[in-house]
Amino acid sequence: MMFKLGRKRGDKLEFGVFTLPILISIIAVFYYPFIMTIRYSLTKWNGISKHPKFVGLDNFKQIFMGDANFSHAAWFTIKYAILYIVLINVLAILLALVLDMKLKSTTWLRAAFFIPYILSLVIVGFIWKFIFMQGFESLGASTGWGVFALSWLGEPGLAFISVLFVSIWQSIGFYMVIYIAGLQSVPEDLKEAATVDGAGPIRRFFNVTLPLLAPSITISVFMALTNSIKVFDVILSLTGGGPGGTTYSVAYDIYRDTFQNNLYGYGTAKALILFVAVLIITVIQLTIFKRREVEA
Repeated sequence: MMFKLGRKRGDKLEFGVFTLPILISIIAVFYYPFIMTIRYSLTKWNGISKHPKFVGLDNFKQIFMGDANFSHAAWFTIKYAILYIVLINVLAILLALVLDMKLKSTTWLRAAFFIPYILSLVIVGFIWKFIFMQGFESLGASTGWGVFALSWLGEPGLAFISVLFVSIWQSIGFYMVIYIAGLQSVPEDLKEAATVDGAGPIRRFFNVTLPLLAPSITISVFMALTNSIKVFDVILSLTGGGPGGTTYSVAYDIYRDTFQNNLYGYGTAKALILFVAVLIITVIQLTIFKRREVEA
């Protein structure tokens, strides 16, 4: 009896020894900064003074009622997120269908599409900035095609397309891998049964394959949603928010107010709004898609 009690106490002590450092790290890295974020969002602070001025909810009132930059950045982020989510998932599914076939070059093609994802979006942005500004100029001179003579980073509409294109080009390999894994988990006997029943490739895809891809779609849409709402690095390196601030995302607007304009309290309030928005949207998205998974 005493041996069992001693063993239970030893197990509890061992559990505490291994879990306590993790709990302390989580509190120090996540919960404490989050509490400080809430605190500073209620102040007027330049990031230097030791005593931030408490202003209550004035920062939030100004954001929602008088900040045109934030509203424009929010609209840009919404448009970007919708197009990014739809395009990258559709293209990733199409690529996965092609690369799931028994082709001799399948392995090399998968690697070719996945390699850009290994690169940082900051590096990718600088590479494509060089391509848009100098590479396209050389191609336009040699081919005479007018599409290369367009100002891809100098016009608002084209700059938006450029940011969207570069983001999709860099990350499509990641989503493609998720869908390939989903396709390989689809039972072959279901496909064969659908073929025997006279279903063609298109009908077989929509009636058999696509419903069974529901878990992969849930993961991919979730990742695309969170990444698109927080888009920042590709804008920083590719357009710098230009031309004329037309490619400001919410995350870039927060960075500009906080670190360039030294409005730390105001920028923290925007960051808190972004956090709450991402949390609400992702919870709703996961709830809806998980429900459809069960139905499928």
